[in-house]
Amino acid sequence: MHAAFATEAPKSARDGAKALKSVDASAKDFDRYFRQLLKKSDVPGAAYVIVDRERIVAMGTYGVRQKGKKKPVTNHTVFRLASVSKTFAGSMAAVLEHEQKFSWDDRVVRYVPELTFKTPSLSMQLQVQHLLSHSSGLTPNAYDNYLEDNRPLSKILPMFSSIDPHCAPGKCYGYQNVLFSLIEDVIEKATGVPYSRQLKDRFFTPLKMEDASLGWESFMASSNRAAPHVQTGRGWRPVKVEKEYYLAAPAAGVNASINDMAQWLKAQMGYYPTVLPPDVIADITTERVETQRHMRHRIWRDYLDHAGYGLGWRIYTIGDDRIIFHGGWVAGFRAAIAYSEQRKVGIVILMNAESRIISDLTANFIVDVTGRGELVQAIAAAKK
Repeated sequence: MHAAFATEAPKSARDGAKALKSVDASAKDFDRYFRQLLKKSDVPGAAYVIVDRERIVAMGTYGVRQKGKKKPVTNHTVFRLASVSKTFAGSMAAVLEHEQKFSWDDRVVRYVPELTFKTPSLSMQLQVQHLLSHSSGLTPNAYDNYLEDNRPLSKILPMFSSIDPHCAPGKCYGYQNVLFSLIEDVIEKATGVPYSRQLKDRFFTPLKMEDASLGWESFMASSNRAAPHVQTGRGWRPVKVEKEYYLAAPAAGVNASINDMAQWLKAQMGYYPTVLPPDVIADITTERVETQRHMRHRIWRDYLDHAGYGLGWRIYTIGDDRIIFHGGWVAGFRAAIAYSEQRKVGIVILMNAESRIISDLTANFIVDVTGRGELVQAIAAAKK
């Protein structure tokens, strides 16, 4: 349950960050901060990985898979990724779009003809890219309450006929899970291959993500899985693994270990170009819509100059750098992934508890490696 640190990278690999603190130094400070906050918050278990270009700098685990039990979290313990799953859906769709299996400006009704808004002409304006950029124009989290009741998408879709977007598709941001997940229909109808098979064949297998899977059944079949925990008056309590949100697989259905996520992070930063070509990465990290309210986030607000959303990714601007980021939160789990586009340094954190400290951990590491803040200050503040 300790961090494994890599040896210092050769000078040639660090030339782009001469004026900044070394990633290895940041990683050691982060490990202290990670363990300090988790202990203080009594979080049952967690794992993290820090990657510098294609090099794993540190991979650390903490605690147990389930409170009250002895089995520790390991590098291969599987967690639910929650909305970090959106990074897989956006990337998968982009790979296929670049292979001309479909087009970003295709109308969604071409693939999901049963989708209609109160004003049918507005549903005709909804394009595939609007699904992945949360720019449908609908009220945020439309009908998520039905996902939480374990209703399948087929039972939720008819409800959209009673509402209209409050702006034209493509013009404003409103976070969605139900609509986002319609990309599964697009992919399957455009290619004839199920979404789960696409993920396995195009991402999990070539990236050697050996613990990764999609869906509730696969998660429950893992012998090394983390249990979800929720906060009660008596502290963290393990709860049942719900099927909710697994029914929206592209939005929240991926399961993975921290070992898997090291590979995913490397791929997103450009180090597996046969899996994720540079033009695909450029596409998914191109801002499609502004997300102004994220400028007010309690942790990020002191550092952000701009915030937007690409295709399955949040895009945060800090000075002359961009932070490619996504967080995830579903019953009993939290997840976060972020990397500096300029410095090619990233982090993934997985937790088996619904603790907000994941935001502090992620943001404070990023501001440390970008030179906008210092982890030692965060460590000192956390001691108070």
